[in-house]
Amino acid sequence: MSHPDYSYEIPNSVLLKELKLQRHREGGYFVETDRQEEQVPSPFANGALRPLATAIHYLLTPDEPNGVFHMNKSATMHVLHQGRAEYTLIKPGNPPTIEKKVMGPNIHSGELLQLLVPTGVWKMSRLLPQDLEAASSEESKDRCGCLITEVVFPGFAWEDHGFLTRRAFQELWQGAVPPEAQELVKYLKE
Repeated sequence: MSHPDYSYEIPNSVLLKELKLQRHREGGYFVETDRQEEQVPSPFANGALRPLATAIHYLLTPDEPNGVFHMNKSATMHVLHQGRAEYTLIKPGNPPTIEKKVMGPNIHSGELLQLLVPTGVWKMSRLLPQDLEAASSEESKDRCGCLITEVVFPGFAWEDHGFLTRRAFQELWQGAVPPEAQELVKYLKE
C-alpha cells in the first residue's frame, strides 16, 4: 500500500467529523474557529470596521484537492498543521508574477510551515499530484491532504473577498496570457 511521503497523524475522516468542517465555496473544507469581537477600521476596505482578526481551519483532501483563485483584501497568515499543499500566488505588476510555494513539513527541501499572503495577491492551493498518485487506497486517501489554519487580519468579510474570473485573468496580462500562466485557467471560478 502506498502513502504520500509525509506524516499525517489525524485521518481526514476524523478531521471532517471532529472539527465539523464544511465544504468551502473556494474548494476544500473549512470551519471558522475564531472571530475577534474587537473591531478596527480596515485600511484595505476604505476604513470599514472589521474584526481585529478571524481564523479558520482549512482542509484539502483527495475528494476536494484544490481551491480556486481568490483574493482577500486583508493579509492572511497560513500555518501548517499536517500534510502538504502547493500554493500558487499571482502578484500584481506589469506583467504580474507567478510564484509557487509548498507548505509542508520538509523544511530541508524548502517547504514552508507558514506562508504570509499580503493584500492584493491572488492565491489558490492544491494537493501535489505525486501525493494524490501515492494515495491509491481508501486508507491512504484518508491520510493524504493538508490541514492549515488561516488567520486573516483585519478579519475576514465576504465583501472584502473576490474570485478570479476568466475575464479578469485575461485582463491581468492585458489579453496576452503567457504559456506558464495558461495551465492556471482550470483554477478560475466560472
